[in-house]
Amino acid sequence: MSLKCLIVDDEPIAQNIIKGFIADIPHLEVFAVCNNAMEALNILQENTIDILFLDIEMPKITGLSFLKTLDRPPATIITTAYREFALEGFELNVVDYLLKPFSFERFLKAVNKVASPQKTTQANNAPTTSEFAYFKVDRKNVRVDFSEVVYIEGLSNYVKIHLSDRHLVVYHKLVDLEELLPKERFVRIHKSYIIAFNSITAYGSDYVELGEIQLSIGNTYKAHFLQIIDSIG
Repeated sequence: MSLKCLIVDDEPIAQNIIKGFIADIPHLEVFAVCNNAMEALNILQENTIDILFLDIEMPKITGLSFLKTLDRPPATIITTAYREFALEGFELNVVDYLLKPFSFERFLKAVNKVASPQKTTQANNAPTTSEFAYFKVDRKNVRVDFSEVVYIEGLSNYVKIHLSDRHLVVYHKLVDLEELLPKERFVRIHKSYIIAFNSITAYGSDYVELGEIQLSIGNTYKAHFLQIIDSIG
């Protein structure tokens, strides 16, 4: 069963970006696109919408002012170029606040707060969002199945995702990527490394072996890593 999404934004470029991101997530569908809040009101009065993607600066009435008029708003994700409205947005219990321009990974993180695999039934046995993610590589979004990830290496503002047969260099900070990854599959062992549990072939007090690859365990992460390993064993 797909979740119905309503996009409310007066910028065609922003509309197209959000529509493209939604198209890449199997359990979401674009129900309608509105250029202003008054168009959206008609949609909301006559239909059940699961997720509302709402811009702030629009003609006639702002997104936040519009949100205040709704008795039972859908799960709402703010999409805006204006950082200064974030506090007001969260006071209205929005799910997330996306600052334009935002990446697909950041968009997916916001959506997962509404549509986690535990809350969503996938049609036709489609993979849930916990099994894969899309990452921006060059000029395209590349699907990465988490089961194929061996480890992830942080490189300043980039990460290198090491897969079983190749690697991808992605413009992303390791700390942000850590929040996106399912914790039951991955653990951070160093300021520069996140590893997949199913890739561990051996470990010691200060290192982990992933086949022929040996990575150091940072002192900051050692206790947490060993605790998780002990609980698995």
